[in-house]
Amino acid sequence: MRIGKLAAATAVLGATALVLSGCSAPEADSGLDEGSSVNVAWNQAFYAYNGNTSFGNATANQNIISLTNSAFGYYNNTPEWVKDESFGTYELVSEDPQVVEYTLADTATWSDGQPVDTADLLLNWASQSNAFNDPNFDPSAFQDPESGEITEDFPEGQVYFDGGGTGLDLVTQTPEVSDDGKSITLTYDSPFVDWELVFGSAGQILPAHVVASYALGIEDPEEGKAAVEDAILNNDTEALAAISNAWNTIFNFNEMPEDPALVLSTGPYVITDLVADQYVTLSANENYEGDKQPSIDEITIRFIADPLAAVTALENGEVDIISPQATTDVVEGLEGIDGIEIITGLEGTYEHVDLQFQNSRNPGVFEDIRVRQAFLKTIPRQEIVDTLIKPIIGEDAIVRNSQIFVPGAEGYDESVENNGSSEYAEVDIEGAKALLAEAGVTNPEVCILYANNNPRRVNEFALIQASANQAGFNVTDCGSAEWGGLLGTPGAYDASLFGWQSTGLGVTEARANYVPGGLNNLNYYDNPEVTAALDELNGTFEADRQIELQQEVDRLLWEDAYGVTIFQFPAVTGVSERIENVDPSIIAPTIFWNAWEWELAE
Repeated sequence: MRIGKLAAATAVLGATALVLSGCSAPEADSGLDEGSSVNVAWNQAFYAYNGNTSFGNATANQNIISLTNSAFGYYNNTPEWVKDESFGTYELVSEDPQVVEYTLADTATWSDGQPVDTADLLLNWASQSNAFNDPNFDPSAFQDPESGEITEDFPEGQVYFDGGGTGLDLVTQTPEVSDDGKSITLTYDSPFVDWELVFGSAGQILPAHVVASYALGIEDPEEGKAAVEDAILNNDTEALAAISNAWNTIFNFNEMPEDPALVLSTGPYVITDLVADQYVTLSANENYEGDKQPSIDEITIRFIADPLAAVTALENGEVDIISPQATTDVVEGLEGIDGIEIITGLEGTYEHVDLQFQNSRNPGVFEDIRVRQAFLKTIPRQEIVDTLIKPIIGEDAIVRNSQIFVPGAEGYDESVENNGSSEYAEVDIEGAKALLAEAGVTNPEVCILYANNNPRRVNEFALIQASANQAGFNVTDCGSAEWGGLLGTPGAYDASLFGWQSTGLGVTEARANYVPGGLNNLNYYDNPEVTAALDELNGTFEADRQIELQQEVDRLLWEDAYGVTIFQFPAVTGVSERIENVDPSIIAPTIFWNAWEWELAE
């Protein structure tokens, strides 16, 4: 699954208005059970420690990041926003103009003992605001189509942060920093409704002193932080080019780096072992002074792509917790295991197919809207749900018909009535053929990117391929086990099949998916009407108008034949009786949101 960040995902769960909690995390009370350990299975391997880049923004990475990094708040499983004042506090100083001050707590420290300070927050702003990126620079020529990573021939001296879309792009004025290095003040160009979240659970903060050591060759942490801060405050292009390149690349790894500084943590756990495609081990952070004090000493996350293999691992006692992609075989397998708890429900993740508007593998294949419409008419959405999802959760499994709203959310039904999704409710082979003939296109090739080590996705691909081929499309296989890093890579594919997983409830979440340059705009979509509606939504605090704007965006996306949504994910978690307090959230990081509260049963 691909993660949908705050101000970056398209799912809006429950109410459309932001849900905030006035409570804070509990006070620190170290109750570490030394020597205790838990094994968890996950279906995709970790490959990047910077979840704020287009390459690293994936659930498999964010799960680990959520355990090793703190922020000014997080979502619990209600879900509601919980402030973490042991990391820092924030205050709305002024409404017009909108000014927000963030202040770090004395207990906010890196696992090497260095305090988190304004240099770290400034680096986060610089990387997410696009304030220093050249709008005329096209980075697509410097992405490896095989891996999705930035290539070594990236132009020296070019400032380019591969981030953006978290709301910080609305702060174009360089923030003010306090003399004591504890506070940073943001002034928004225009009001932003989700201002509480920009340094929140999705706004991963990376260590400025580590970036400085790689970018500027400065080994002393204090000198490194000062150099990063000076470069940002003074717009030092030469230094920022090196800083941005390091920020983009040095945290991309799938095995334990030789330099332990690359896995620094501000949260309850720190990475202590990582074996490519096998497992990552997290150990309690000895220097963590925050409120999320862990009980379990060591958590090992094993990468098991096959859902049934995960079930077998749980049955054999090799792992204690699994949350695999739900299938009928998985549910039946779990029901046959004694001594486990089975937790089922729906996730804040939805399956969908997106089409590449630019930079596709077969250039221009979807340039004509009639070709896009024809392809979408062939996707057997109802058959996929009936065949793969209903056997798991029964008649509650329905086709999702909105790019913006979750089924059951306020605004969903009215949006579906008017958004045009009914054009793709049923497979229409003859209609697709007619559209291709009208466009003068014969046998267009469409290569689909998907996780080819995921049984359900393999089945979905086969159903789509068989249906589309009947209409005259030549659907080819761009499936890859490394699909996450390839998303958005120019020339890698023509259409993608994957799931967006939401990390929050912000009403501005859709922005980074659909505006040009947005972190999650992986298919190069650009509609000025959509951008204008989302710009207005940024500063709209009135709930009814928020829904109207989201419905307008939903309609425009279907009108443009952007892609199709298919279903909301069913969820199933199996937990060994030896582990207590596992209580998944509907949004990311699902089972991991409260890992510090996990305990061994008496």
